[in-house]
Amino acid sequence: MNIPLSFTEPAREIPVSADYDVLVVGGGPAGLTAALAAAEDGLRVGLLESRSFVGGNMTIGLPVLGFLGQKGNQVIYGLPQKFIDRLKERNAASEHRPCPLHMGITLVEPEAVKTVGLEMLTEAGVDVVFYTFVAGVIMSDDGSSIRGVVTESKSGRSVVVGKIVIDCTGDADVAHRAGVATEKGDEHGGMQPPTLMFCLSNVDTEKLRMSIAVEKRTYLTDFIPAEYFGQNQQFIVVGLRELIAKARTERNLDIPNERTIIITGLKKGEVWINMTRVTGTDGTDARSLTHGEIVARHQIDDIVEYLINYVPGFEEAHFTKTAPFLGIRETRRIVGRYTMNEQDVLGCRHFEDAIAVASYPIDIHRPGDEGCTLIWCGDCYDIPYRSLLPKSIENLIVAGRSISATHEAMGAIRVMATCMAMGEAAGRAAGIAISQGVRPSDVDIHALRRKLLEKGAYLRGLEGERLTPENEKVCIPTA
Repeated sequence: MNIPLSFTEPAREIPVSADYDVLVVGGGPAGLTAALAAAEDGLRVGLLESRSFVGGNMTIGLPVLGFLGQKGNQVIYGLPQKFIDRLKERNAASEHRPCPLHMGITLVEPEAVKTVGLEMLTEAGVDVVFYTFVAGVIMSDDGSSIRGVVTESKSGRSVVVGKIVIDCTGDADVAHRAGVATEKGDEHGGMQPPTLMFCLSNVDTEKLRMSIAVEKRTYLTDFIPAEYFGQNQQFIVVGLRELIAKARTERNLDIPNERTIIITGLKKGEVWINMTRVTGTDGTDARSLTHGEIVARHQIDDIVEYLINYVPGFEEAHFTKTAPFLGIRETRRIVGRYTMNEQDVLGCRHFEDAIAVASYPIDIHRPGDEGCTLIWCGDCYDIPYRSLLPKSIENLIVAGRSISATHEAMGAIRVMATCMAMGEAAGRAAGIAISQGVRPSDVDIHALRRKLLEKGAYLRGLEGERLTPENEKVCIPTA
């Protein structure tokens, strides 16, 4: 029997299942704050999520990076901080802790993120729908706006309508299906490899800490001085390269990473490991993602054997769980009204339409080898509103790592606190656009910035001072 290469699906009517003022697609760090921000103005807000929980990469064992700047100051407040504060009420988040390598880390309990995120959304009146994938979009006759998002779920196919759509999928799924131009990877198309996080318990983290903190530095870490480990009982270890080399030689272990990356959890004796690495994985392709899961799970056994036999404190450790999905660092990026670049980050650039401030370094897990590129700017840089706006679709805003940025700039703005700040800005912009009856691209940028400041967000002036609603309108060159 000859199987044809394709089939024609019969035309059919698709029912409209919901109608919102603002439709947010994706419930990760950006989507969570986008929906909360839009709902604060009393708008009808819907949130579609393909998984059974919200929180995205905050639920896979990673710390939240980006709250603190390279000068030790906090650069992200507003709704992202309110979310951390709610987690703290459950003892499910740490303070923002300075880190010589990552500027600042905020430890969070993954399961609490799911619960608290959903609580805040339902309290705000957001209509959350889980287990729902975006299957397409329905465009206006002139192709300038999205009339509806086509979804696929256990309930079948339906259309969800929103006056403004905020794409927080991380992969620019909605934007891509709407015909927005996108880019992937570096100049050769190489994307940062993903990681499948996994957790070990019964780790003697005190023994691990002191093995690094001793005066003569028994074990070496990257960029992080021994004094840091002497002062912090919850920490990140990045390095121990000599131990990996020894394990490879003595046991012929297949360890796909040149660095040991250990993140202590909030629970005693619990650590998360960020060491699996599957090069060539495309996070927008189901087959490639499946292959990534298979390979990453295969890598875990050798990594665990290495940790137990070579790293102090792991002698009695045992494996407990893997993250619910691969941690994807890079996929599509939209081509927007302004494309952030490496010079914007390293030059600590100010933008007149800044809607968030970031300070995380350019951090690229290189597609072609085991290494990582890290470049610091020494201070902060702005994220312009124009980078959240596609060039051609008038009622679409994009927030998170898939905004308009180069491969290098995306390596800096992709961390979770920064994505949360972008999400809040997108939600506030949508609220202003709806209330004023204008397109997102026509929103008065100073009104948006004042609104963000009124709600507690952080924006900076030319001298690095924290702006207030009263002094927001600072003249900043746009060249």
